[in-house]
Amino acid sequence: MPDLISALHLSAPEITLAVGGLALLMLGAFMGDKSARLISTLSVGLLVVATGVAVTGPLGEAFNGAYVADPLAVFGKAVIFLSSAVAIVLGNGWMHRTRIARFEYPILIVLASAGMGMMASSGDLISLYVGIELHSLALYVLAAFHRDDLKASEAGLKYFVLGALSSGLLLYGASLIYGFTGSMRFDEIAAYAATNDSPGLIFGLVFLICGLAFKVSAAPFHMWTPDVYEGAPTPVVALFATAPKMAAMVLFARALGDGFAGSQEQWAQVLILISLISFAVGAFGGLAQKDIQRLLAYSSIANIGYALLGIAVGTEAGLQAMLMFMTLYVIDQLGFFAILLSLSRGGRPIRKIADLAGLRKDKPVTTIALTVLSLSVLGMPPLSGFWGKYYVFGAAADAGYWMVGAAGLVASVVAGFYYLRIIKLMWFDPVPEGTVATDPAPVETKVIAWTSAAFAFPLVIVGLTWLEPLTRAAATSFGAG
Repeated sequence: MPDLISALHLSAPEITLAVGGLALLMLGAFMGDKSARLISTLSVGLLVVATGVAVTGPLGEAFNGAYVADPLAVFGKAVIFLSSAVAIVLGNGWMHRTRIARFEYPILIVLASAGMGMMASSGDLISLYVGIELHSLALYVLAAFHRDDLKASEAGLKYFVLGALSSGLLLYGASLIYGFTGSMRFDEIAAYAATNDSPGLIFGLVFLICGLAFKVSAAPFHMWTPDVYEGAPTPVVALFATAPKMAAMVLFARALGDGFAGSQEQWAQVLILISLISFAVGAFGGLAQKDIQRLLAYSSIANIGYALLGIAVGTEAGLQAMLMFMTLYVIDQLGFFAILLSLSRGGRPIRKIADLAGLRKDKPVTTIALTVLSLSVLGMPPLSGFWGKYYVFGAAADAGYWMVGAAGLVASVVAGFYYLRIIKLMWFDPVPEGTVATDPAPVETKVIAWTSAAFAFPLVIVGLTWLEPLTRAAATSFGAG
């Protein structure tokens, strides 16, 4: 009984979200969609509480090593839960304006967050798979949340079918790993891999990496990303681009660092290849896009390549670089989507890049914020996006991967074209005839947008002073399994 109480105490963040999500589901079932705003507010509060529980809770292992609470998991959960809360806030006003508000939206995000928290704390292959499927099932529904929209239904179906394929790869890889090692636990797998050079184990590892690459939309496993980003509701895409990416990257680092620490040379080669392909696909694929959300999909593919490069380094400095990059990237993306959600042109939401033409005349403050965030994602110094890439490229160069870092730098220059095109449209192109940019969003959406832009610069200079030691402490978990 003491062991069970200790295990429940360690897993309190996920238990809080699971129990709270079910309670909110019962409340919504009794009150109907009129309770959507109330449940959204309670869901945000629940995620904030779960963040506090994770940060202040004890560290250790539970359920025979299947669940790990360490500094890496705590840091990852803080970013995941808080970004999920922001996604609920962004979606609340947008859903009501488009008249598709349902009480299930925030509850699905809460349940997905429970799965993402489980991913960050996975200590074996079973908890890894359970966490992935728990968050994926909720995301499949969210992708098709706008049931009357054909593109949203198509997005949900594509996401589900390709997600099922990735789950198959994960399960096959996990079965191979278990078959050769005789264990599901990462630490026992690492002990076996350190003394046995088994080709079958390497095959299982490759399948595992491929399955995880689907979840983070890394090329060449990215085929679902542009269509899902284009078809899903904009606030849902804001969630897809932030919290699940962070959860999957932490899981990537934990599975490889804890489970295959002695095989770093093998899996680093695979990750570097995936990173290089992601650089190319993300940079060049975005050049031909006309839809903003498809453009952001290709941008996310390229940025995942940078994050994977940090893991491929195989050191604490590399893991710290990945955490720093992903945290700054999440903040930039939330601000970018907040601006998109707050604007409309001619009475309809802004979806095409051309809709941003002449924005400075109607919304000069919003134009400045979007310019700052565009330059930040591009990696322009001294904005926050620059610092994220600075840490990644620095860690890669220190580990001898300076050629890969140079390729990433070239990809950043290529990707700069489509961000500079957005800036040029806003500042120098004429306003489309007969249209006016309006701002029907609630005040909280505007606050998120402006706060994110202010953090990109100049607040990032202060933010780095507390973010750097936090990521350094979290990175000490790398390879400690």
